[in-house]
Amino acid sequence: MIKYNPKDWITFIFRFHKSDTFRKLMPMMLLIAAYSGIIAYLEMEYWKLSESSYVRNLTIMHTTVGFVLSLLLAYRTNTAYDRWWEGRKLWGSLVNNSRNLAIKLNAYIESDHEKLYFKNLIAGYADVLAKHLMNEEVSLMLFEGLDLEIEHHKHKPNQVASLLFKRSNYLYTSGKITGDQFFIINSELQSFTDICGACERIKNTPIPYSYNAFIKKFIFFFVMTLPFGFVFSLGYYVIPVVVFIFYVLASLELIAEEIEDPFGGDTNDLPIEKIASNIRKHVYEIM
Repeated sequence: MIKYNPKDWITFIFRFHKSDTFRKLMPMMLLIAAYSGIIAYLEMEYWKLSESSYVRNLTIMHTTVGFVLSLLLAYRTNTAYDRWWEGRKLWGSLVNNSRNLAIKLNAYIESDHEKLYFKNLIAGYADVLAKHLMNEEVSLMLFEGLDLEIEHHKHKPNQVASLLFKRSNYLYTSGKITGDQFFIINSELQSFTDICGACERIKNTPIPYSYNAFIKKFIFFFVMTLPFGFVFSLGYYVIPVVVFIFYVLASLELIAEEIEDPFGGDTNDLPIEKIASNIRKHVYEIM
């Protein structure tokens, strides 16, 4: 995730980051410029259509359709950002629940060996979940003082959550914590699986294909028809105008594509590995 100063306008305007949409769209923008130039030449120089009222009236269609397209793109970006923000809230809950569980167990447990076990398991869950969401293989996780093998073919976060609950249940059955104490920590133990399931829902449920494809086709055909109507009022200036309109519309779609899956490796995705590292740091400090 990019760290930046939101008040630094100059940097935003004149700096082109490697993930900036301008770089990604440059080849397509050059093609649009060439296409617009060809249409302008054909209409004004070759076909001599400058007096045709029918072609001039195309601008009315673009005005109406452009309003509809703007509504679709606004909904598209808002939906993508909602997915990104929901993912951030889920990982914020994981941070809080990991801390709360560590604080409670640190107060309940007297054995240093048990504290070490839970300390590594709680911190390890965030690491395993981050790699699970980023589709990284976790065949073996080594923790301090423990040799914990995560089976390759099974759901890895569930295995760690199961070990956490089994160990907590062992503390209760062995009399090391009371039934009330076990009931108090149960909500944090359950929340780990709830958070994992909610993150998987975001990860595995993309925007419906038909809706995604329709917006791309809508943008493409809208931009492809722009030179036909605006060339008479703008002349060859229609080239930079059409390129700019395409840049704005396509950039919104690219941004939505990037942030709708907040658990990937893109520049603007959530820094879940950094959050997992902070969870480990905080749990170690508490216990």
